[in-house]
Amino acid sequence: MKTDHLPAPTRPGYILAVLTLLSALAFMDRQILSVVIQPIKLEFGLSDLQIGLVTGLGFALTFGVLGVPLGRLADHRNRRSLIAFCRGLGGVLGLLSGASVGFLSLMFSRAGGAISDAGGTPASMSMLADIYPAAHRARAMSVLGAGASFGALLALVLGSWLAQHYGWRVTVASIGCASLLLAFVLRWTVREPSRMGVEPLGQSVPAPQPGAVAAVWAEPFTRWTILGAALALLSAYSFGTWNIALMVRHQGMSLQQAGWISGGAALMSMAGGLVAGALADRLVHRDLRWQMGVPMTGLGLALLTGVSYLLLPSGVLWLAVVLMFVFSFFLPWWAAPTYAALSLVVPSQRRATANAMVLLAGAIVGNGLGAILTGWFSDLLIDSVGDDSLRYAMLGMVTMLLPAVMAFGYAMRAYPKAYHKAAQTRDGS
Repeated sequence: MKTDHLPAPTRPGYILAVLTLLSALAFMDRQILSVVIQPIKLEFGLSDLQIGLVTGLGFALTFGVLGVPLGRLADHRNRRSLIAFCRGLGGVLGLLSGASVGFLSLMFSRAGGAISDAGGTPASMSMLADIYPAAHRARAMSVLGAGASFGALLALVLGSWLAQHYGWRVTVASIGCASLLLAFVLRWTVREPSRMGVEPLGQSVPAPQPGAVAAVWAEPFTRWTILGAALALLSAYSFGTWNIALMVRHQGMSLQQAGWISGGAALMSMAGGLVAGALADRLVHRDLRWQMGVPMTGLGLALLTGVSYLLLPSGVLWLAVVLMFVFSFFLPWWAAPTYAALSLVVPSQRRATANAMVLLAGAIVGNGLGAILTGWFSDLLIDSVGDDSLRYAMLGMVTMLLPAVMAFGYAMRAYPKAYHKAAQTRDGS
């Protein structure tokens, strides 16, 4: 597809870049609390369980209420404006979080990240599915997914530097301000693309059909995909939320040292996500099942390296860093091929709803329960294993990658049938 003659607001590359940067800032806002857990814990006198509630519950509850409704709204309204509004509102709440005075106000401010993701991520994926052909869609999704890893990198490197020099309040407020400004850029420089398979923009767009959520869940492929994504995100968010604290407690690092090492891990996640998208686009021409075989392979290797990392004793820093980097490289392999597969199987008028359901499962099980359960288990184990309580709590969460691999295995078996069914529907329309 030649785009040189198109103005910047309609070029796929420009739209992808703006959406990816917005995703990066939204994830930076979510990840930053893992960087500043220790200063916040000391200032407010919080327990590990309360930290888990702050990092997970506010996000999960808000996403649970808004995720699917905003996904359905994206299926029949202007997605560009919806993304700009939700990302901007998330930035405002992130800005206000710098004025938190305790546990409750800090947890409330975390709802901004959920509003940003609930309205921004499914609609962004829906837009990309309309501006990129199927042969390149997993790669486009991998670039959008790399935004999350880039956001984590910014939080771990830039965020840790800001927190070290200016404090956690200035750090979280600065991220919120940047998100708000970029939301305005999206609103005024990007045009809403025409939807594939529906009337051109400016004419009537079909409203989401009644029972859209039930229809998505009734398809075996999407059902197993949602379950697999929820379990993968349970492990990922638990690890991402607590790993800096683990390095500080278990390896005796400073906050800034842990941030720099975790920044390297975030770079590996970016590379892994991009490799997975390109690999899926390449291998799917040989066998459709590779669309889900790539996620299974990545999560299986992540399970092996993650367990090895968490079982290491203290004092073996170089091996811990190597294992963490390999774990971070393979962990995001599920995302881009999975979202690309959904865009090829689910009808366009339910596409954002399906993406929202995957993200909702991840928000509730992963971002909600993951951080909370890890903190709770850590508190429960402290009397029996002492300073190793957090390490064993994280180990339990990482082993959830095994049922995630099994769920994606069932999705892989169901994918060819769902793909051909969707192709016949498109050809007959």
